[in-house]
Amino acid sequence: PATVYPPSEDSYLLAQSVQGAKGKIAIDAGCGSGIQSLNLLFLGAAHVIALDVNESALRATEMNVKGAGFGGKIEARHSDLFSACPEKADIIVFNPPYIETAEQEGKRFADLDGGKKGREVLDRFLEQMPAHLNENGVCYFLQTDLNGYAQTEKMLKKTGFAFEIVARKKLFF
Repeated sequence: PATVYPPSEDSYLLAQSVQGAKGKIAIDAGCGSGIQSLNLLFLGAAHVIALDVNESALRATEMNVKGAGFGGKIEARHSDLFSACPEKADIIVFNPPYIETAEQEGKRFADLDGGKKGREVLDRFLEQMPAHLNENGVCYFLQTDLNGYAQTEKMLKKTGFAFEIVARKKLFF
């Protein structure tokens, strides 16, 4: 649907970076079209909890996952990040909106709007994510150099996470 973020270069970069999903429980935060949920399932995830604030995104994810034959392995929930997800997972994947406050004709678009400096959604995610990741779990998320790696590194170090950049891609912006 037009109201759902379509798979783009950033989506494909994230999907190509994810590893080790076989038999795991996964959370796809901000599932959009379901590309990350599908990728996790194709990589062998046992179950995916797909979260999004956009009801159209949840329907698109369910439709795409069902069309690929994985309907029984996904649970789609209307959720602002982890608000409707008390569970923990072995893998968490997140393609956050990371563009600084996107406005068009006075309207804000949640699929693109990362808030002030493009960090508000990412910062909330980084604060909430540790409570939803199993011990020895892995989290994959996108970060643009436009909204500051140093702040992300600082937040991850504060929570005691080991981290590394697993892929880079230069995009038009």
